[in-house]
Amino acid sequence: MPAGGSSGDDAPSRRTESRRPESPPAESPRTGSGPAWDDGLIARRVAEGAAAEQAVVLEARGSGGGGGSGSQGVAPLAYDGTLRSRLDALRELVGLSRTRLDSRTLSEAGRVLDEAAARRRLSGQHTVVAIAGATGSGKSQLFNALAGVTISETGVRRPTTAAPIACSWSDGAAGLIDRLGIPPRLRRRPVQNAELEAQLRGLVLVDLPDHDSAAVQHREQVDRILRLVDAVIWVVDPEKYADAMLHERYLRPMAGHAEVMFVVLNQTDRLPGEATELVLDDLRRLLDEDGIALGEYGEPGATVLSLSALTGDGVPELREALGQFVTERGAAARRISADVDAAAAELWPVYAARQRTGLSEQAREEFAARLADAVGATAAGEAAERAWLRNANRACGTPWLRLWRWFQDRREPPTGRLLLRTPADEEATARQRVEQAVRTVADRASAGLPAPWAQAVREAAVRGAQGLPEALDQLAARAGLPPGRPPRPGWWPAAVLAQASMTLLQVVGGLWLVGQIVGVMSPNLGVPVLLMIAGIVGGPLVEWSCKMAARGPARRYGQEAERRLREAAAGCGRARVLDPVAAELLRYREVREQYARVTGVGAGAR
Repeated sequence: MPAGGSSGDDAPSRRTESRRPESPPAESPRTGSGPAWDDGLIARRVAEGAAAEQAVVLEARGSGGGGGSGSQGVAPLAYDGTLRSRLDALRELVGLSRTRLDSRTLSEAGRVLDEAAARRRLSGQHTVVAIAGATGSGKSQLFNALAGVTISETGVRRPTTAAPIACSWSDGAAGLIDRLGIPPRLRRRPVQNAELEAQLRGLVLVDLPDHDSAAVQHREQVDRILRLVDAVIWVVDPEKYADAMLHERYLRPMAGHAEVMFVVLNQTDRLPGEATELVLDDLRRLLDEDGIALGEYGEPGATVLSLSALTGDGVPELREALGQFVTERGAAARRISADVDAAAAELWPVYAARQRTGLSEQAREEFAARLADAVGATAAGEAAERAWLRNANRACGTPWLRLWRWFQDRREPPTGRLLLRTPADEEATARQRVEQAVRTVADRASAGLPAPWAQAVREAAVRGAQGLPEALDQLAARAGLPPGRPPRPGWWPAAVLAQASMTLLQVVGGLWLVGQIVGVMSPNLGVPVLLMIAGIVGGPLVEWSCKMAARGPARRYGQEAERRLREAAAGCGRARVLDPVAAELLRYREVREQYARVTGVGAGAR
């Protein structure tokens, strides 16, 4: 506070005789004949003539404001259906996310759930309002003015308020004050005034230490209690209303709590002429920059008032606004709703997708195609087609060609049918193709997801890829060509019979010619030569015809072998990679729907 300036807390001597006497600092010597009482935290002096009327009454342990039993018979707080649904969704959201998000990320949401449950069990007929402010703002003086009697110590010593003090206007608030951690010796009742009690019935007012106090424990108490109260009255003065600490540490982060917030410009008695309105307009501008909605023209938002706790100017207006606010009995639910909004906003980066997420059908097909290429499905189909043609040629070829092939097979050991196991270099290449396919599908599935869920998708894909190449090899062995020779079509016996006939014609013609040469048969070259020519020409012709006829069945046989291998590879990849990835995406969609419920927006399609 600059020299020459005095706040409501700093200038008790400026009170008129009609006002209640102000408390001197605790260090100052007491004057007057009035009784003195000092518990080490609060020092006050009551005028002897007004002692009976203005005495501060400590709440008895059996009363609603101080003891634990005082809250019995008080109806607990009831949340409406929308807020209950949001809290249930937040609880479900936290449960679904525990295995994907670290506890620090979910800590605020868990705190909101715990506090919402704790507040719901307590009185719904009371509203807890904290008075917060900086050093010298006059918040304790305003606290006393609202109570109608000196309760909280005021003076020039800083910090003046060393511990929070609670004042309850009706019984049944013990549980709420216990929740704040305020001991019974710091609980008070206001002056006995039927009109004021009726106006503020249900109010529990808490005077907090200075939020900018040099004592760390004072600031910690302010931060702790501000998380627990239903509403807060921010008291600012003409000199420190634009204080960066107030706006950046408290007002801006609490912008979503505007509906349960009062901002009071105190010490207007120090401002000349129209300066109060100018400062008030500038204060509204700063609040608007903080993102705090102002409750003007009947719109929901923070209530901004100006007053002087020292002279009493504007205090009745605040008391009236506070009384209406308490009478509505909706501050606690609005506070919890704002807390849920704040928790949802904090969780936005870990739930909001940047684009439409999920695995497209094209990505699935490309993944299956990459796996099929890795196991050589195309090569297997081509090999099956060649095997079918080779068997067709063997069955329908001329005996002499078959004999030649048999001789070639005897000379060179057969390489067998299709090699399902690749050599070492080809096996390494196949493994690389599988790993590349898994990385590609994981990147596509995680595209646009928040970092934790994208990481979960990639980890699921990597876990599934372990042992995938070996599993593909085993499936390829089972799903490849069946053992034995390929099946024979129905026309093969006819072709074999025709080929045998051509061979028989050659044999008959040859034996006829031999018989004529040795003189066993009469000479007649025409017929045996024609028979031999027919057999020699007919055999290759039958073989060529069979080869042409075998192309279609051979192609279909190769395609069937390739299809089986592709389906086997796709099924293995789906079971090991795509299904776990899809499960993670489904979990994300579930939490995204719950998050949409928490924010109060219909579940999106993302």
